[in-house]
Amino acid sequence: MAEDLLKDFNPFDIFDTEAARLDRYFSGLDEAGWLRPSRCEGWSVRDVLAHLAGEERYNHACLNGTVQDLMDRMAAEGVRGYDDFNEWSVRERRTLPVEEVLAEWRAKNGETRQRMRELGPDATLDTMAGPYPVGLQGFHYDSEYATHADDVGAPVSGGESDDRTLWRVAVGRFVLAEQDAKVQVEQTAEQVSVSADGVAATLSYPEFVEATVGRLPDSHDLDPRLASALRCLA
Repeated sequence: MAEDLLKDFNPFDIFDTEAARLDRYFSGLDEAGWLRPSRCEGWSVRDVLAHLAGEERYNHACLNGTVQDLMDRMAAEGVRGYDDFNEWSVRERRTLPVEEVLAEWRAKNGETRQRMRELGPDATLDTMAGPYPVGLQGFHYDSEYATHADDVGAPVSGGESDDRTLWRVAVGRFVLAEQDAKVQVEQTAEQVSVSADGVAATLSYPEFVEATVGRLPDSHDLDPRLASALRCLA
């Protein structure tokens, strides 16, 4: 089963670790740091924080069973789909003091992580896709937080890098299987072999992670068909 890929990892511990990484990084930024471009096209580091703060509106709706209410509000605001929701969340916070946005994210995400841990991995959440296990939702959040930490340049120590990459490979493989992606993935001790649409490639673990979150550089030679097939988490 695809979920077996995740059995050695605790989604709540990972969520805490990645949130703490972002918090440490954000807490040390000066004005120039906040305005620096991130890897998210068109977004500064400050905009990434605003996105994370705004996303807690959805996370809390999942926990409260009010996702449909949120979707109705989005529709009333003219917000259509996930990309519009992200831009709306960022736009709402661009005129606020950054300290206020940081405090909002810190408090609301702290509540999200606590409530998810208290519910446990086998409980279910209300999501846009319907009821979904809390633990698996946690892994999705883990990947997003790790991706955005990399987007803004939050440091990762050498001692944690390998373990962090391993769980991210596992999450990427799980989500590809969950989505029934039309790509074959074979993992060995040092690399990942992928094939789709008659093309194949061998990627390092970090390259595979970057492919699953849509962050491979434009200069990378991965066939576009494989890049599209592997992108599943962003």
